[in-house]
Amino acid sequence: MDYETHTFEHDGHQLVYDEYGDGDRLVVYLHGLLLDSELNRGVAAALANRGFRVVLLDLLGHGRSGQPAHAAEYRIDSYAEQVVGLLDHLGATQAVLGGMSLGANVSLFVGARHPERVAGLVLEMPVLEWAVPAAAMAFVPLLLGAHYGRRLLTPVSRVFARIPRTPFGPLNSLLDAASFDPRTMASVLHGVLVGPVAPTIDQRSAIEAPTLVLAHAWDLIHPFDDAVNLTHQLPDAELVRATSPLELRALPGRLSGRVADFVDECWNRAEATASTRVSGSRRAAQ
Repeated sequence: MDYETHTFEHDGHQLVYDEYGDGDRLVVYLHGLLLDSELNRGVAAALANRGFRVVLLDLLGHGRSGQPAHAAEYRIDSYAEQVVGLLDHLGATQAVLGGMSLGANVSLFVGARHPERVAGLVLEMPVLEWAVPAAAMAFVPLLLGAHYGRRLLTPVSRVFARIPRTPFGPLNSLLDAASFDPRTMASVLHGVLVGPVAPTIDQRSAIEAPTLVLAHAWDLIHPFDDAVNLTHQLPDAELVRATSPLELRALPGRLSGRVADFVDECWNRAEATASTRVSGSRRAAQ
């Protein structure tokens, strides 16, 4: 499906996003750590075919967006403010927000800090308390390697950057991750690891937006227990079990249909609430 690429400025940095479809029923879907919007092209196309306007944002330091040198620019709660800046740029009062891994946690932060901007949440493979040991074992060595092995990794990243991209977006996203400049990679990992990873349990418990949680078993960085606990912590959440981390992108029929149905439910509810408020305001004015 065709899409349009646009840019906007947030806190002095350029951010890039792709837009599929049109209309008022907006969905913003975010990528995982060190990945980019290529990951979610199939998801965006499937939702746009159901009549939604879908925006894929490259978070700061990822994909085509700006890549400042300082780790302090890459906190997950700062990424949440970039999403709010995107909504302001689009002139959107609300959106259904979602994403995979990092994108799920960023969406959670928006839900906790800016609940009035969220019509619903789609949280794919969130990273919470049970994930901490495995995430540290995976990403701390990667951070150290990118920082101290920069001279060795830079030629490797340049080789991956020259590999032709494919028609399959998720594979392109992995190639883009392997093409990461080691200096930027180290800064992104440093910022994400030292900042808050997710809202507190009390903050999560106050998120009233309807939420769909997608998760699968046998993944130490995205433990199924985290998804189960999150579903219990959120007041209005449903858990859907995926067969693997690839199902939504390689065999999307079942999950993409469920996500589209959920997004439709969210917007039906949001529009009914807005209509009730308008009617109440008119009666009060009379």
